[in-house]
Amino acid sequence: MSPADKLRHLLSQDKLHVMPCCFDALSAKLIEQAGFGLTFMSGFATSASRIGAPDLGLMSYGEVLDQTRNITEATTIPLIADGDTGYGNAMNVRRTVSGFARAGAACVMIEDQLAPKRCGHTPGKAVVSREEAFDRVRAAVDAREDGADILIMARTDARHDHGLGEAIERAAKFHELGADILFVEAPRTTEEMQTVCRELPGPKMANIVEGGETPELSHEELRDIGYAIAAYPLTLLAAAMKAMCETLAALKQDSSREDLIMDFKTLRNRIGFNDYYEASSKYKSSQR
Repeated sequence: MSPADKLRHLLSQDKLHVMPCCFDALSAKLIEQAGFGLTFMSGFATSASRIGAPDLGLMSYGEVLDQTRNITEATTIPLIADGDTGYGNAMNVRRTVSGFARAGAACVMIEDQLAPKRCGHTPGKAVVSREEAFDRVRAAVDAREDGADILIMARTDARHDHGLGEAIERAAKFHELGADILFVEAPRTTEEMQTVCRELPGPKMANIVEGGETPELSHEELRDIGYAIAAYPLTLLAAAMKAMCETLAALKQDSSREDLIMDFKTLRNRIGFNDYYEASSKYKSSQR
């Protein structure tokens, strides 16, 4: 199956898909090795890891596309790519969606924030008009209908400035225009999350940011509410940063790091050295 077909198959199942988010090829490989069925390339985490800067629209389309390609070449599970605001007008959105499809993404997220966008759980974000938001989704769907084998996730951040009602109305129109997955960002209570799932059709995604605005419900609660996907955009980045800071402190103090780091044998295996050696064993010229 194509990446998009793999994701369609997952979404046809009556269950919650727990989705840790990646930020590079290695984090995506670890997600797959842990047995998760799909992943999302978090814009927040990717901006932090690739350019060492906050997710405030600083990464270019080319940088995000390159990171997407690295991830899809290293893994087999479906990847949802962060298409941001589409990187321009509706024609840019079409190019963005087509490019992510060629890069092997199963789905691309397009949002209605004003460019340059901001992380959904940080201050200062604003959304474009309904007309511009709808044009972005129309353009994304047109790219798919022109031959891009990719799903469209339509995101709205209207809850922040305009209330939940406006966000739901926008998301309902996104579905009407052809979006495959709906993402209403940052509902603030369990009741708001229930309203989103009750009033909107099709698969919905919950975005669970530890310490963010949306309640950190259990997987069972999210499933019972009606979400199809639960994304955890910063869990791996936060865990990795904490581990690196603790290890750096131990190294600086010349104290033991044994309990802080992965052993070398496991490290090599996780990265893929053993797979490489096995594949290369039949080529004499590769055994030097």
